[in-house]
Amino acid sequence: MIVIFNPDVDPQGDEVRLLLATITSYPGVKTTVHHVYGATRTLTEVYLIGKTEIVPTSAVETLPGVERVVRVSEKYRILGRHRGQLEAVGFVYNGLTFDQDSLHVFAGLCAVDTREHVEKTVAALSRAGVKTTRMGAYKPRSSPYDFQGHGKACLPYVFELCGKYGIRVIAMEVLHESHIDEIRQALAQAGEPTGVMLQIGTRNAQNFELLKHVGQQKEFPVLFKRGMGITLEESLNACEYVASEGNRNIVFCLRGAKTHLGDPHRNFVDVAHVPVVKRLTRMPVCVDPSHSVGKRDRAPDGLLEIHHVTAQGVIAGANMVLVDVHPAPEKALCDGPQALLLEELDVFLEDVRIARDAYDRRKALAARKREASA
Repeated sequence: MIVIFNPDVDPQGDEVRLLLATITSYPGVKTTVHHVYGATRTLTEVYLIGKTEIVPTSAVETLPGVERVVRVSEKYRILGRHRGQLEAVGFVYNGLTFDQDSLHVFAGLCAVDTREHVEKTVAALSRAGVKTTRMGAYKPRSSPYDFQGHGKACLPYVFELCGKYGIRVIAMEVLHESHIDEIRQALAQAGEPTGVMLQIGTRNAQNFELLKHVGQQKEFPVLFKRGMGITLEESLNACEYVASEGNRNIVFCLRGAKTHLGDPHRNFVDVAHVPVVKRLTRMPVCVDPSHSVGKRDRAPDGLLEIHHVTAQGVIAGANMVLVDVHPAPEKALCDGPQALLLEELDVFLEDVRIARDAYDRRKALAARKREASA
């Protein structure tokens, strides 16, 4: 059960306290309070979890300040849309809004290799007006002999340089709960010059203990990558693990499904699921064209296939793009063949803007159609 309060209700106010006190009379029902950001308004929602069938709807919806009560019957209790009864909500982190209407490009190094490469990359992003990046410090690899990332050793200069060039949010994968503490400590020691979005990589999509740890902390939002070779439903349930622990500031990332049906691409491109995830859940949706395609192959029309996959995701309504760029891909210690060159960044960003404009026009067309038939 989800209780939605009127927009003017203070999450620390008397109305919320009265609801929480009322629910204590129902054994087996737990409550969590969330302050959420929608496209047009900010709301306070209280999630009732447990034996909610014993709580009469009438006992809650008549309380002061309550706008409506939604009975949850689907699997994604916290993150779901629940047959359209709940509007999409997002979150604000370090001054940036992430929701189902926003669009951010997180371009950067799949794996941090040198300070020089980090600085060249974030400087190029700054010149292009981009305030978000990806920087891999911890890297899970298929072979134990491949580069595993510099780990906490690179965090001080990554955070320093991102702060210097105005990068507000870094997408950074974590493999263990100790990595969260290392990031937290390094940010504090650097004076909090930037922010971090904790990335759950595809290999850890069903590492439920890690998901719980990521969910139990609320200072960092989460970028969850669809699991390698598992169903969409299984991946969305994994996100629910994070949300059920208290952190519902999650972006869902489509990074391609592992199957030879996608050959010659590295993974089978799954951008058609962008509107599906937005329909089923309230999460913003990210696409990762670099790991979907896996190479810098160019189509006969002159565009890189990474550009085409990006545009397909954006024109379908994606809210975030995760893409690899590198000053010298031939020297990259991880995934160099799929990284865009820094000199290609401006064209890539302009192509994203063209696709986004097309999406906005498609949305406007659909809205006009609905109004005409109303």
